[in-house]
Amino acid sequence: MEATFRWAALTAVAPVAWGANYYVTHEFLPPDRPLYGAALRALPAGLVLLALCRQRPHGAWWWRSCVLGLLNVSVFFVLVYAASQLLPTSVASTIMATSPLTMMLIAWPLVSERPRTAHLAGAAIGLAGVCLMLLTGTGAVSALGILASAAAMLMSSLGYILTKRWSSDADVLATTTWQLVAGGIFLVPVAAAVEGTPPALSTPTILAFGYVSLIATALAFVAWFTGLKHLPAGTVGLVGLLNPATGVLLGTAIAGEVLTVQQSCGLLLVLTGVTLARPTAHARGRPLRAPTPPSARPRLRG
Repeated sequence: MEATFRWAALTAVAPVAWGANYYVTHEFLPPDRPLYGAALRALPAGLVLLALCRQRPHGAWWWRSCVLGLLNVSVFFVLVYAASQLLPTSVASTIMATSPLTMMLIAWPLVSERPRTAHLAGAAIGLAGVCLMLLTGTGAVSALGILASAAAMLMSSLGYILTKRWSSDADVLATTTWQLVAGGIFLVPVAAAVEGTPPALSTPTILAFGYVSLIATALAFVAWFTGLKHLPAGTVGLVGLLNPATGVLLGTAIAGEVLTVQQSCGLLLVLTGVTLARPTAHARGRPLRAPTPPSARPRLRG
C-alpha cells in the first residue's frame, strides 16, 4: 500500500506541472505558431532526456515510438496549443477533465482493466468539481477550440493506454524519450512547410518555452508514464484531475484571485474524486481477469 501511494504521488507531479501550462501558452507563447510551438515543446525535452538515458529504440519500438510520438506528442501538442489560444483556460481544462473516464473505457479492451465502480464515481465527482471550479460564465466559445480540445483529449487517452500496453517490460525513461524525439522530428518539417521561418523569441518567450518543455513535458511525461506502468489507468486518470485544481490554486496564490465558495466546493469535489483513485489490493496495476490455465494457453510459434 505504501508503494502504491508513492507511485500515485510521483504521478501527481505531471498534472501539477500541467496546471500552469494553459496559462503559460496563452500568455507568453506565439499565438499563430501552433506547429512551431509544439515542436519547441517536444524536441528539446526529448533531446534532454536522450542525453540522460542514451538508448536507441530496438525491435518493435522503432514503429511504436513513431505511433506514440504522433498520438502523445505531435498531434496532441498541436491540438493543445491551438485549444490554449482559442479557448478560455476554464473551458479547455473542463474538456480535458473528461480524460479519466475516456482512459478507463479505452483501458478495458486494450489492457483488460475493467473500470471499478469507485473509479467511475471518482470520474463523475471530479468532473462535476471541475465544472463548479471553472465554468462561471465565459461568454461566446470557439467551436473550433472545443473540437481541438476534445480531439486532444481523445488522442492522448488512446496514446496513454497504448503506452501502458506496450511498455510493461520497457524502461520508462527510454520510451518517453523516443516518443518525444519522434514527435518533435515529425513536427519540425511540417512547421517549416506550413508556418515558414521560426518565430522570433523574446526572453519571456524563451523562459516560457523552457518551462513548457523541461518541466511540463520532460519531467511531467516521465512521471506520468511511470504512474501508468505501476498503477491502473483509472487511478492515473483520476490523479490527472489535479491539473485544473492546480490551475485554480495557482491563480489564487500568484494572481491574487479570490477563491469563491463555488470554487471551494468544486475543489473539494475534485479532491474527493482523486481520493477514489486509490486502488484496492487486488487491482494495483494488474488486469482484472482470471489467469488462463496452462492447458488453455496458445503455443508460441517461431
